[in-house]
Amino acid sequence: MDLILKNARLVGAEDSVTDIGIDKGKVVALSPELSADGETIDLGGRLVSSGFVETHIHLDKSCILDRCKSDRGDLEEAIAEAAKAKLAFTPEDVHARAKRTLEKAILQGTTHMRTHLEVDPGVGLRSLEGVMPLIKEYAWAIDLDICVFPQEGLLNNPGTDELMMEALKRGCRVVGGAPYTDSNPPGQIDRVFEMAREFDIDIDMHLDFGPTADNMDLEHVCRRTDEHKYGGRVAIGHVTRATSLSMPAFEATAKRLADSGVTLTVLPSTDLFLMGRNHTHDHNVPRGVVPAHKLLHHGVNCTLSSNNILNPFTPFGDCSPLRMANLYANICQVGKQSDMKACFDMVTRRPAHLMRLKDYGAAVGKSADLIVLDAAEPAMAVAELTPVLYAFKRGRQTVSRQPATLHRPQ
Repeated sequence: MDLILKNARLVGAEDSVTDIGIDKGKVVALSPELSADGETIDLGGRLVSSGFVETHIHLDKSCILDRCKSDRGDLEEAIAEAAKAKLAFTPEDVHARAKRTLEKAILQGTTHMRTHLEVDPGVGLRSLEGVMPLIKEYAWAIDLDICVFPQEGLLNNPGTDELMMEALKRGCRVVGGAPYTDSNPPGQIDRVFEMAREFDIDIDMHLDFGPTADNMDLEHVCRRTDEHKYGGRVAIGHVTRATSLSMPAFEATAKRLADSGVTLTVLPSTDLFLMGRNHTHDHNVPRGVVPAHKLLHHGVNCTLSSNNILNPFTPFGDCSPLRMANLYANICQVGKQSDMKACFDMVTRRPAHLMRLKDYGAAVGKSADLIVLDAAEPAMAVAELTPVLYAFKRGRQTVSRQPATLHRPQ
């Protein structure tokens, strides 16, 4: 075999250790005492999982803090500042910043990523031209696909529709939206569904990003999902308006999402940073982060993701999905071990389901896209924010990190 990982604790079977045999990029054997020749790494009982899956991140506008201000720290300022910065983007500039962010994600154990890219008359297709080469350049470490969307409106922004169509013709496999910036939010949603059906691609929208439950577009998305039989192919991100729903309304929303097969992605860092800015009091400020683990109990597929890295939408970030899981668990007061484990699932198998990754999983016959965490089980990996010690893409080692060493006095 090409590689044998000995004494591993697999997610879902943490009570015992097993050996993982890898050959020609695939997991070919799982056995407590595997007898085979090949390079061997003894993991000493550490946790092995399929790689982290990042489904909502903006490579194109990452690392632009030096070009923008974030004085008010609200959504309107972030959109305006990013819009100004985009005017000066070049493919080379976008490529360099996106590369820096992508490498951070790889070092954090991410093996699959969907990046959301803005297209509009201001930036044209320059961001796409900067990011698209990274798909091949980094195929050795990560599978990258692109979702194009109109951050500054679609129907109210002439020329954007044509640019989105051109991007889809060039091979982008997901189409998105941001209806809350459009003069006609339902109309934008309808147009996005039209594009998706024309190219037979999935949908991943920014949706209902605001402080109150007024004028939510979630029902319209679910209705269109049902009409077009697109269940399992639609994701919505943010939905911070849902945090203002009463519990009966929240549960009804959960049922609607589950029945339609729409996935909800929570962006803990961005949602926490931008929401609550409109609060008129200086105390009890709303957090604006949807309690996704409660939606899971109603059958909704939910994921956690980083969203923005070092820009006015989120002026921090290290591209760690596990940090997002830990941050989310803190914000939403997750205490039960089963819910803590669910936080781990929301950065691994659940986003893999969102992206419809058929070759994902630490099982015989699946691609050996694996990570090793300095933990014994998933809930504690989230609770302790444990480091990724190894990462493998199709069986080839891509990341290694030494555990911290305590130097005691002699």
